[in-house]
Amino acid sequence: MPRHETAGGRVTRRLALCTGLHAAGAALGWAQETAAPDSEDRPTFRVKVDMVVLSFTVTDNKGKYITGLRPVDFRITEDGILQKVSTFGEGNKPPIQVLEDGSTRPIVASAPAPKAAAPEAAESRGDAFVGTNVFVLFDTSNYMYRGFVYASDAIADFVRGLDRADSVAIYTFSRNLSRAASLTRDRNQAIMGLRKAVAGDDAALYNALLLALRDAAKVPGRKVVIVFSNGPDNASMVAPDDVRAVAEDEGIPIYVISTNDVNRDAISSNVFKRISQRTGGQVFFAKTWQKQVEAFESIRESLGNSYTVSYYPQPNPNDGFRRINIEILSDAAKKMRVRARPGYRPSRTF
Repeated sequence: MPRHETAGGRVTRRLALCTGLHAAGAALGWAQETAAPDSEDRPTFRVKVDMVVLSFTVTDNKGKYITGLRPVDFRITEDGILQKVSTFGEGNKPPIQVLEDGSTRPIVASAPAPKAAAPEAAESRGDAFVGTNVFVLFDTSNYMYRGFVYASDAIADFVRGLDRADSVAIYTFSRNLSRAASLTRDRNQAIMGLRKAVAGDDAALYNALLLALRDAAKVPGRKVVIVFSNGPDNASMVAPDDVRAVAEDEGIPIYVISTNDVNRDAISSNVFKRISQRTGGQVFFAKTWQKQVEAFESIRESLGNSYTVSYYPQPNPNDGFRRINIEILSDAAKKMRVRARPGYRPSRTF
């Protein structure tokens, strides 16, 4: 049975941040800690940064995806500090390990099974970095009543077309969040959960997005959140900018498909643009069913042409926002465009 949850007063930005970026690395048992200087006037805290998983795409000046690049073709820095890439993957191909001398080899040892994204438990996966964990957040509020059936069909078509290596979870929301289908590779199970959704009630979009991000943060490897919504929010207890900040810190790419007119709800439209841009995702404004199908196809193409790297950050005194830069080491680099999240904040423990 689907679980329902509301953000309410007990879900704050602090709670969400506690499940942050370190979730992926903690699941793999690795961590780097830096202690702040002791002081009589302030508490001692530790900054904990684990494995950073970074997904990005590379396109030419016409928007065509550039594939076939290798680890040696990239230079990744945090605040100008060069990082040593540990693993490298392209699309849904098995990732490879990058050695100290720059050479590569297949990854033999499997990663431990991830923690469940919800109490219903995602299926165990040893190949945590193969495929993408896709969390679909479907707006079933009364704002979606008119186009509800067409929206459901567009999502179902998207799920059917995902790569075999991908896992998908279906969440629906109006005033509360319902986990209609836990993270799974079983397409029929995901679509069955989707088809049980019914329209109605007010919209608590930002509450639901915050809870979806918290679930996604528990899963290692590549993950994205796809929000399918009409846009307006009249029931959330958390502010859009607080959710945006959490999304930035988590570093999970967020793709948004809005069925509303971009000029009709300026507040929601601007929030969607900021959230997607700051996490390395995209936003689409698709009023018609055909435009919605095209938006999902664009997202699927993006997932299939993404690069994913992981690394353990080099020592960095900055305990605030760490800016990530991806440089392409190629003569044609000036004609290429990288879409990725701009950085992250390491989590603090007091």
